[in-house]
Amino acid sequence: MHKYKVLDKNSVVNYLFEVQEVMEFFGEDDFEASEIGDGNLNFVYLVKSIQNPAKALIVKQAVPYLRCVGEEFPLSRERMTYEIRALINFKKIVPNFIPKIYHTSEDMSVLVMQYLDRHIILRAGLIDKKTYPNMSEHISTYLAKTLFHTSSLYLQSDEKRELINKFNNNTELCKLTEDFVFTQAFMLHDTNDNDNVKNNPLATKVFNDMEFRKKVLSLKYKFMTQTDALIHGDLHTGSIMLNGDETYVIDPEFAFVGPFGFDIGALLANMVNNYIHHHIVTGDQEYKKWLLQTIYEILELFEEKFFELWDGQKNSALIVDGYIDDSTLESYKNQFLKSIIRDSVGFAGCKMARRVFGVAGVEEIRGIQDKKLRNQAEELAIEIAREFVMKYDSIDSVDEIIEIIKR
Repeated sequence: MHKYKVLDKNSVVNYLFEVQEVMEFFGEDDFEASEIGDGNLNFVYLVKSIQNPAKALIVKQAVPYLRCVGEEFPLSRERMTYEIRALINFKKIVPNFIPKIYHTSEDMSVLVMQYLDRHIILRAGLIDKKTYPNMSEHISTYLAKTLFHTSSLYLQSDEKRELINKFNNNTELCKLTEDFVFTQAFMLHDTNDNDNVKNNPLATKVFNDMEFRKKVLSLKYKFMTQTDALIHGDLHTGSIMLNGDETYVIDPEFAFVGPFGFDIGALLANMVNNYIHHHIVTGDQEYKKWLLQTIYEILELFEEKFFELWDGQKNSALIVDGYIDDSTLESYKNQFLKSIIRDSVGFAGCKMARRVFGVAGVEEIRGIQDKKLRNQAEELAIEIAREFVMKYDSIDSVDEIIEIIKR
């Protein structure tokens, strides 16, 4: 057991000398570390062999403050505890979609894992108009399996409550989501992109839209109270690394037992933001078609796979075999799946809208240099986001979702 201390590029090497799995990985090689992280929360180091630089691992450590701001913004390092626990849980369920883990330490808030050197961040690939033929298949499988196998549709009651106990003290990061996704981005607040808010009629319109805010409250309440399944909690296109053959999900520090639709909604929001970018900036019609088709496939395949997993499960905390006849059960399952998709649309709307004026923008929109084009992208993002939020609880099909985006 190590007493916690913040590592740097020198001390991280000394720390790894004591980790057997790491020493076995590097064998007789010497190794060195460099800091590569550009994220908001944590320090990330690339540790590579001096003799064979292609042989490398990633070391991630949480510090007791927000990395991008500094020590004046305290934030518990316990977030790494939940990332470690989530990765271990997800690795058991979907081993092909989680990087190999070489070492974890909750005491040191340290994670050592596979270096994905042949993969890129999905957001960067989508901005560069890359297509991924296996993406919808992989992501729908990841979503269906992780959500189903950590829910009361699969687990027994004691197993589910044990899972909740392992994760639901991730209170600080849940509060960040409550504040940044559901609250502060829709009102005058110091954390917002206030240079863009001043004298901006779109911001004034959003901040005065009380019907929208009222609807957001219903979604915030679901986020705060529903304990459906273990969710990643921040499944945007920056949390997925892939190439043409492989897909990996990373960075689940926001993980907790929450609503089924939240991860699906986060991914949907980011895919739509990318669609908006190409609609406004590149005008690439073929790529826009590919994006819409991919969104459609992810949602449709998720429903199919989730339903199939549920069909194969006869007993769980929710349903005991023989309790209900087959036709009634099928009707119940169909309604249940529809509810998940509806919630995901609502959450997607919140996630999209909060990226416009909130504290954390996305490259697809906030990165647009031409002010006129950026304004157009912001207007379109708010328009689609509002329709998602206002209509989420009456959506009847994936086709309707696609039509809202296209309109």
